[in-house]
Amino acid sequence: MERARKARILFWGITIVLVGSLLRPITAYAWGDSDGGRPSYTLEEIKSNVLGDKIVFNSISNGTIGDEKNFVGAREYNGPNISGTANVWNGNEITVKDGQEYIIRLYVHNNTLQEDNVAKDVKVAFSIPPVSARRLQVNGFIESSNASPQRYWDYVDFVGDTPFHLEYIYDSALLENSGIGAGGFRLSDEIVTNASGGGTQIGYYDHGDGTLDGIIPAGNNESFITIRVKAVFDTSFDVETKVRLVNDEDDGWKDSVEVSVGDTVEFQISYMNMSDAVQTDVAVRNLLPDNLHYVDGSARVVNAKHSDGISIEGDYLNTDGIVIGSYNTGTGATITFSAKVADDNLTVGENTLENLGQIMADSHTMQASTTVIVLKKERLRYALYWAGGMICLSAATVIFIRIWRHKKL
Repeated sequence: MERARKARILFWGITIVLVGSLLRPITAYAWGDSDGGRPSYTLEEIKSNVLGDKIVFNSISNGTIGDEKNFVGAREYNGPNISGTANVWNGNEITVKDGQEYIIRLYVHNNTLQEDNVAKDVKVAFSIPPVSARRLQVNGFIESSNASPQRYWDYVDFVGDTPFHLEYIYDSALLENSGIGAGGFRLSDEIVTNASGGGTQIGYYDHGDGTLDGIIPAGNNESFITIRVKAVFDTSFDVETKVRLVNDEDDGWKDSVEVSVGDTVEFQISYMNMSDAVQTDVAVRNLLPDNLHYVDGSARVVNAKHSDGISIEGDYLNTDGIVIGSYNTGTGATITFSAKVADDNLTVGENTLENLGQIMADSHTMQASTTVIVLKKERLRYALYWAGGMICLSAATVIFIRIWRHKKL
């Protein structure tokens, strides 16, 4: 119980922030919305008033930025007024450099043409994970009270060979559009610090009182919101996660496995002290996704003191986390546990479940992920295939019997 109490204290500070960054809805695609996937329209279809009086954001497939659904992008920041190839935005993946600043852009466009259909209470947010990792996903969000869908998101991945974290540059949030004009409008840092609460309100015009009214007009009125972050490499310790089917030692640990509902998988979280000093009160925590259920009593810790492993009582590993002791330079620990694949809310087809293993040491948290891919079959379709096959087999049998009898006669 003392270990659990210490772990609660260690992880309490990051838990609140993680709610805003890790528990946001994220689909298997780079973009998503609260309606489960809005249609795409060409610019020509929009001009033909295909939307009518419906307010929809970022749905044009051939707009100013290309496909508007890919509305979050990033590039290196080397000062303002950059042009040419240095001003090319990457909407998918950025490879980071230590100490380099990056500018992240979010595009907002009310696609409706009818002038009366203004979007109201429009907010934007960026969710920056408060952890170190080799891959960090920065999500951008748009919300509007009268749009349909009401909420939109997209992301860009930052990746590196060395674990790193992203530091938000305070006072860097800027809104730019034709209505506000030259210089843009400085936005509140709540765009990042209050991401779980919707971020900060924007608008298309600066009414001179230092606030924005949350209204985005219809038509060709585009807005660009940017923030800056700095990539900082972290080398004081290392974390790695792996997965395999339980009792499948011959196949080895992998970054990803393909499984079926009912299978049991085993996860491994590895920690190593890479610094020149002792790291005390090292803590570990795991974040299981939906459809993976922890197997009671399966968690074990292996280190120099417990070479044969020691069991972890309860499910503290997947809730508050646990303290696993202190470690000298070049030493570490391995934590293993099992989880059973369930069908709580799987969709038909391929489901990618991401498990996150976290280590906290030297006052910061580092995480690594591994994936479990579950293929859910469409029962009705396969039942029809089976029924059709049985009918064909029965018909073939009848035909064969008739031919055989005819020959016999």
